[in-house]
Amino acid sequence: MIAVILSGHGAFASGIEQAVLQIIGEQSQFRAIDFPAERTTAELNQTMRTAMKDIDSGDGIVFLTDLLGGTPFRTASLISQERADVEVITGTNLQMAAEMLLERDELTLVEFREQALTCGHRGMTSLADELRSQPPQTQETTEDGI
Repeated sequence: MIAVILSGHGAFASGIEQAVLQIIGEQSQFRAIDFPAERTTAELNQTMRTAMKDIDSGDGIVFLTDLLGGTPFRTASLISQERADVEVITGTNLQMAAEMLLERDELTLVEFREQALTCGHRGMTSLADELRSQPPQTQETTEDGI
């Protein structure tokens, strides 16, 4: 199974982790690593490397990060240059994280990367766009408002 390390600024990673746990339950080979303001890049680097050792099963590792160019992304990117079986994906949102954790068993690293980007883009929409893409429906009102 592909191991997943989620990292981001502040409590981004632990926040996404809590939401994922609520939605899909406990996940093996998954770590969330926050990068609070008081933490150094060297500390983040060491925490990421420790997490890799702890959860790597030999099927590869994917880093999901919050912000292109941010410290978690840059740190994961530098680590990824040392191994051919590491991918780094940025711009992570909750839909992407949850779906990819559920589907990672059946994917290669390249398939994971491609599907994660598709999933992340699909999760970004607006009510107006969703309503425009749906066929018109008649609204039925019930007494209890449901």
